[in-house]
Amino acid sequence: MSALQPTLDKPESLTGLSDDEFQALLLEGVSRTFALTIPQLPESLYRPVANAYLLCRIVDTVEDEVSLSPEQKKTFCERFIETVKTGHGANDFAADLAPLLSEQTIPAEHTLIDLTPRVIQITHSFDPQQIEALATCVETMAQGMPVFQAQNLSNGLPTMADMDNYCYYVAGCVGEMLAKLFCHYSPEIAANKERLLELSVSFGQGLQMTNILKDIWDDASRGVCWLPQDIFDETGFDLSMLTPETDDENFRKGLEHLISIAHGHLRNALAYTQLIPSHETGIRNFCLWALGMAVLTLRKIKQHLDFKQSNQVKITRNSVKATILTTRLTGRSNLLLSLLFNLTSRGLESPDWTYHPQSLKAKSAL
Repeated sequence: MSALQPTLDKPESLTGLSDDEFQALLLEGVSRTFALTIPQLPESLYRPVANAYLLCRIVDTVEDEVSLSPEQKKTFCERFIETVKTGHGANDFAADLAPLLSEQTIPAEHTLIDLTPRVIQITHSFDPQQIEALATCVETMAQGMPVFQAQNLSNGLPTMADMDNYCYYVAGCVGEMLAKLFCHYSPEIAANKERLLELSVSFGQGLQMTNILKDIWDDASRGVCWLPQDIFDETGFDLSMLTPETDDENFRKGLEHLISIAHGHLRNALAYTQLIPSHETGIRNFCLWALGMAVLTLRKIKQHLDFKQSNQVKITRNSVKATILTTRLTGRSNLLLSLLFNLTSRGLESPDWTYHPQSLKAKSAL
């Protein structure tokens, strides 16, 4: 009798896989983008970074689950923080959460929740410094996201500072965690730790803002808006009036301003990447592929400000392949990377408008 073929719709079929095979299959199910970029990392970084993404995805699954009340989400997040920190309680966490997941949660995330104990087991196979980096990220995310989920999001966020804080909780803290893991991996990289940590928050925000802008209309169809009202106050548009049918020049002008802000964060992402030693091609590829795809997505949004569906501004597979090829050819040269960034991101800035950013991260502990 042949062995059971590993497949995400049969969680028990994954038990015989190695840790790397196990995480790779889960990554493929929950994020094709990260399943593409994370394997570029050096072997000793691949496992903790893959694990970190799965931990963050578990938090996302709790926060996105429509069947859970805000209080249930808060409780499950608190339990998961403790589980990641201690390595205990994963079986009970999974057993209690799995039956509550609805059909709106994708099958791969159902499987991820079922297999939380294995994910946590891998977490606690790492060095203490690595575990601390992962646990701090999960705690920041799991404490911060419920604050925003509990708000009325139909009218957008009040200010750009609120958007900064939201992006920090869902992406900036992930950037910080990655910087810590990179510094743990290499003393040469750690020489720039302070600057890397600063830029990593901006890197995360640039990627998250790009996703928010791409998904505006998908979110609007659910009555959700992550855009900051104060940016649109300048252009004369009220986000409480935003619907999937909105066709307004003042709204599009606000989008241009947000694209310009996101572009500034992606420029910081380039500076971050250029601090990584040129011989660390795997880490550079990991950063550059995400950066390149974000720049190309922003370009499509800027060129099609009247888009109505996210797939209209989604970059093509050929664009992804071109990003991979180009960064492999230029990735070791900071000069060529700067030239490439300036060329591909031309037109993303709003030349006659200036934004003076407030804090890129939450100023007060929750």
